[in-house]
Order: sequence, then C-alpha cells, then structure tokens
Amino acid sequence: MSVRVLLVDDQPLMLVGLAILIGDTDDLEVVGQAGDGREAVRLVRELRPDVVVMDIRMPGMDGIEATRRATAEPDPPKVLVLTTFDDDEYVYGALRAGASGFLLKSMALDAILDAIRVVAAGDALIAPSVTRRLIADFAGTSGPAAPEPDSSLIAGITDREREVLALVGQGLSNAEIAERLMISAATAKTHVARLFAKLEARDRVHLAITAFKAGLVPRRR
Repeated sequence: MSVRVLLVDDQPLMLVGLAILIGDTDDLEVVGQAGDGREAVRLVRELRPDVVVMDIRMPGMDGIEATRRATAEPDPPKVLVLTTFDDDEYVYGALRAGASGFLLKSMALDAILDAIRVVAAGDALIAPSVTRRLIADFAGTSGPAAPEPDSSLIAGITDREREVLALVGQGLSNAEIAERLMISAATAKTHVARLFAKLEARDRVHLAITAFKAGLVPRRR
C-alpha cells in the first residue's frame, strides 16, 4: 500500500518538482497539493493523507500553524517540514506544533523521499546538522533554568528499554542501536515500539525528549 502524501508549498515549481519525484516511486503517492497553510488544513481533513510535506514560510497561515492544526485532527497525519531556512526558531516551532521531521530543501532528492518513508513509519527525522542541539534545547536541558531530571517519566520500563531510550536520546537509529547493544535490528525495533506505547510518545523526537528529561542522556554544560 502506498504512503499517501499531501504537498504544501507556495512555490508552484517546488510542488511540481516534488510531485514528479514522488510520482516516479512505487511506494509513495501524491494525493493533493496546497499553496498555503489554510488550504493544507482543509485538504488534511478532506483527503486524510498519511504524510504532509509542509513548507514554513507561506502567505496567510504559515506552516507552523498549519502543522499545529493538522496534528490536532483525529487520526492526524505525520508532518515533515521541508524548508529553505535552517533557523532554530522555525525548528522549535515546528516540533512544538507536532512535526515529526525537519529537513532542508538543499538536501538530496533521494534523502527527501527516504524522509517521507521514515516519518510515515512513525520515526522522526531532523536534518543531521541540527539534530542533537535542537532536541536538547527543545527539551530544556541546558542553562541554569533547566529542570532536574525526573525519573518518574520512565517508570514502568525495563532496564533494556532504558538503554534503548538513552540511545534514542542520542539520536541513534534502530540499526545503530542494534549494533551498539549487539541485538538484532528487529529486536531494537520492538523495544522502540514498546517505548512508544509505554511512554505514550508520538514519535522518536518525543522519545528523545523524554530521555533527556529523565536524565538518561548527559546534559550539556
């Protein structure tokens, strides 16, 4: 079954280019296109896509507000923000609004396609150049006002799940976790899936934030 994708961008050429790129794949399908955030929210309700590829800077309703509204819908889509601007304010806003991914338009086209697949599968993906800094800052884990670690956030998980969660907090993929812990990739994936359920996390970004808040990942000084 194909991943159903809604494209949102105020640049027609970007929409056309992405639509052509996705059209050449067997596992992805463009079900709609929108030129602004308001239209995007309407199409989310109407088309029920699996993934929304969302620009940030758009006339009228911007991509952050559109993401907030889209992810508040019943059975919400995953949102992958794709933007020209590597700006902390935009990234923080997108994550707080519920986005599961943040990529730059300068990335390779194949990487964008892979990112859509990753987000559709329930993982989170952020441009590698900003991943750990953004998750740490978003979790409020640096500076004098940072809260003390709260181990109650991870009550009920096993010792092995704690190890897996700590590695998720460091930005490792399932394959990297498997290699680090000398377990199979399937077992690593199972542990992550159980963490999603036990911690009621929407995606890997939120698992990583929980790892930081619980003190499983060393805090920056």
